[in-house]
Amino acid sequence: MKELQDLPLERRILRLASAQGRRGTYAAGMSSLNLDITEPGRPEVQEVSPGVYAYVQPDGTWYINNTGFLVGPQGVISIDSCSTERRTKAYQRAIATVTPAPVRAVVNTHHHGDHTYGNCLFAGAAIIGQDRTRAEVIASGGPRNLGIWDGPEWGELTVDPPFVTFTDGLTLHAGDVRAQVRYVGTPAHTTNDSLVWMAEQSVLFCGDLIFNGGTPFVLMGSVEGAIEVLERVVEPLGAATIVPGHGAVFHDTGPIEATLDYLRFILDVARDCHAAGVPPLAAAKGADLGRFAAWADSERVVGNLHRACAELAGAPRGAPIDIAAALADMVAYNGGAPLTCRA
Repeated sequence: MKELQDLPLERRILRLASAQGRRGTYAAGMSSLNLDITEPGRPEVQEVSPGVYAYVQPDGTWYINNTGFLVGPQGVISIDSCSTERRTKAYQRAIATVTPAPVRAVVNTHHHGDHTYGNCLFAGAAIIGQDRTRAEVIASGGPRNLGIWDGPEWGELTVDPPFVTFTDGLTLHAGDVRAQVRYVGTPAHTTNDSLVWMAEQSVLFCGDLIFNGGTPFVLMGSVEGAIEVLERVVEPLGAATIVPGHGAVFHDTGPIEATLDYLRFILDVARDCHAAGVPPLAAAKGADLGRFAAWADSERVVGNLHRACAELAGAPRGAPIDIAAALADMVAYNGGAPLTCRA
């Protein structure tokens, strides 16, 4: 076991996946790109306020994220990029249907690949992110298939981390639109989540603090931290329009309250299994998900319990834990099959 723990993350995932009879292969570059994305649904551009656009990608499951962009006289500011070459180029084409102006900046709400892998396709744009976002993008490396998911085809992508960074926040301007980019202050979805808040328009891009209609995922962050951020940072803003990292744009607090209910459920299960000495996978298999069972990517319950149990055992919020083992347990929860990825 110590030998396994000493391996780099990529090799540990491969070893664990292989032990279950599953081994990923590296994706080859695409020779041609069909940018007409129809499966599992067509992306949609929604103007949520004058000059402020959400780019919503159905169905919001693994690696199918939302982005957004602000259009001003000096160019375009993109909020995040997409996971694959094809999806990012389709997003760029969607921007071009709104304005011929160049994308001058890309703001990453956190380091996960569905929000950052496409950074490299925005040539000439400033890539902006929180200090730790840069560090985690570099540490995570580029896209590759490791046997955890059954796709996607990444295309030709290279690692392009933020090179303009901030600690607490900064302000961007798209004409009269003033966008405040704020670090949320504590590990939540990840260790490096940021919000993009336009107070005058009452529009919030909240990154993956909310998966509207999908299962929250805090394996690389903190369960208690995510609850704190939703209660003390997101809700007090009183945003009239919220663009989540995944799922439909919403205009009320329902998805926030539902996410809080789920995270409290995870804490309840974790307290019971931690007290009884039951490992996260077994606890997940024995848990009644109730209404949360209908949410997409329900296998995330396992990863969430890994994080919650680690914190109950004394780990600080966002502290390193065995991510490879947690992902392998998620595959086991899925019957040993790679997790479904439609990106």
